[in-house]
Amino acid sequence: MSDAALPRPALNVGRLAPLYAAQALATGATTVSTVLASLIMSGLHFETLVGLPSTLISTSAALSAGAFGALMIRRGRRTGLSAAFALGALGAAVGFVGARWALLPVFLLGACLMGAAQGGYQQARYAAAESVPDDRRGAALGALMLMSVLGSFLITGASRPIETLGAALGSTPEVAGWLVGGTLLGVAALLIRLWRPVTATPTARPTQAAAPAKLTVRAAFAIPGVRSTALALAAAQGLMVTLMSLTPLRAHHMGMDHGAVAALISGHILGMFGFGWLTGPLIDRLGLRFGYVSGALLLAAAALSAPLSGAAWLAVSMFLLGLGWNLAFVAGSKSLTRFPAAQGVTDGLGYVAAGVGTALGGVIIARAGFPVLAGACAVLALLPLFSAWRVRTT
Repeated sequence: MSDAALPRPALNVGRLAPLYAAQALATGATTVSTVLASLIMSGLHFETLVGLPSTLISTSAALSAGAFGALMIRRGRRTGLSAAFALGALGAAVGFVGARWALLPVFLLGACLMGAAQGGYQQARYAAAESVPDDRRGAALGALMLMSVLGSFLITGASRPIETLGAALGSTPEVAGWLVGGTLLGVAALLIRLWRPVTATPTARPTQAAAPAKLTVRAAFAIPGVRSTALALAAAQGLMVTLMSLTPLRAHHMGMDHGAVAALISGHILGMFGFGWLTGPLIDRLGLRFGYVSGALLLAAAALSAPLSGAAWLAVSMFLLGLGWNLAFVAGSKSLTRFPAAQGVTDGLGYVAAGVGTALGGVIIARAGFPVLAGACAVLALLPLFSAWRVRTT
């Protein structure tokens, strides 16, 4: 049956439940790998390289995103997502072994594998959006994010049990967190096999016949609006990962313990995913420009408030960082559902931005201080405003 012959499905959360649940668990695992990696490096006495694991995660994701995108077009979303979740489980296990026994190359290998997996399973959002009509795609993406907050809170809210597990293993909570993350990804790989996609492969809707999935990457990026959409997604992803990855180290230097850092991350995750029920439908109603502008302003506010003194300002910053990312990311992702050929490469650009940001961010903090990094991020946070100016359709 051709895609044109398919009925336009409604937002069926029940049908999407396995996909949503798998992505929620993966989000929890991603939180562990990205946020705790800098603390693991500090514990291994590589303070000047605290940003390296996140850089490797982002670089590996950038290199794999296009390949996973092509695999999903050829073999279907379920095959590609299953492979990505399984690879992530393996990477988390390898990273745990390296961190537990202070084998830095092994830990960094695990980070690379985790990053490569993220390049695939983060594209689950397109699978959710493709399952509903265009005017409901923001809502579908928002619902996916709302489910993701459960996975994130599962991992951040379990800080005390993870501390207990770390002590039982003769290690730290940060190291034990990687083992827990691998378990979550293994369960996600099993869950995704229960999901039944609406279509076997991601294809364009009849109303988007001018932008079919069979387009080459070059042709997709030649379509007006695709490059500006990629800019917004890359900027939002890069800034969010940079500040999310390096703020816990600042909190640690301020004397905050593991529980306090976990609370900060919980607030950040709440901003990222907790308001998907609102931001998605708002973008459906008000358009992409609303998502880009509001997202850019909130990201800039997050960066400007991060260096202010006091734990309360750090908490405000992390929440605004998550919410600003949510708005820009949902808007950009909704736009790119029309152009499957550009999805993997655009995700790759976001990971490149995140990798460069965390690598340079660690150096900037060591040499010039956290406020300088925050100021630079505030300026770059305005890039989605250009994307808003370039919006042609909603």
